[in-house]
Amino acid sequence: MSAMSATRRTLRRAATVTAVTAASVLAAAGVAAAHVTVHPESYAKGATDGVLTFRVPNEENTAATTKVQVYLPTDHPVLGVLVTPQDGWTAKVTTTKLKTPVKTDDGTITEAASEITWTGGKIGAGQYQDFDVAFGQLPEDTDQLTFKTLQTYSDGKVVRWIEEAQSGDDEPENPAPTLKLTAAGDDSAASAAPAAKTGGKATTAAADSSDSTARGLGIAGLIVGALGLAAAAFAVVRTRGGARS
Repeated sequence: MSAMSATRRTLRRAATVTAVTAASVLAAAGVAAAHVTVHPESYAKGATDGVLTFRVPNEENTAATTKVQVYLPTDHPVLGVLVTPQDGWTAKVTTTKLKTPVKTDDGTITEAASEITWTGGKIGAGQYQDFDVAFGQLPEDTDQLTFKTLQTYSDGKVVRWIEEAQSGDDEPENPAPTLKLTAAGDDSAASAAPAAKTGGKATTAAADSSDSTARGLGIAGLIVGALGLAAAAFAVVRTRGGARS
């Protein structure tokens, strides 16, 4: 075998290894991004007459999501909760008596929604479902709201999206959807609106990637590319060295 043929063969092997590594990195990033999330990512404190969208992706290849339970905080309650009808899904809103009533311009509120459960529908593999929840008023006395969520699959598996990220720590494996509450008048509030809907039906999940995910994929791509180039260069040098000897 000539030195040129050996070089080409080595380069092809390096390219194959690089491609496989890149596919593995991208696949891992895709799985990590498939969390239950709430949109937009932020709202102004005390905001009124808005909508929260809970996006639920299906992470299983052999089972469908058949039940979604979202728990709303009652220490900082969301007032005036209403659910949007979804094709094939039935929503049940559970209310709880508040330990500390909330005074509003319309009077004192003593009860608020504590859980919303959707059943009857299905989210298939490679799909997600948006569940819209309208609210009358968000609290003013906290910087964020955490909505712990349970996702039940047709095979009986339950994924508990209940972990809360701590300041300075990495994102937990099963993070709970979190809504940031900003000072009134902050232009960044309600800036990340959900993607366009398709009549309430489950939609292919490939369309919506967050900025952080995109940055992560970009960095991963650069690393993989650099590794591939380094491997190819090393192969060329080694082959040439062998030919000279």
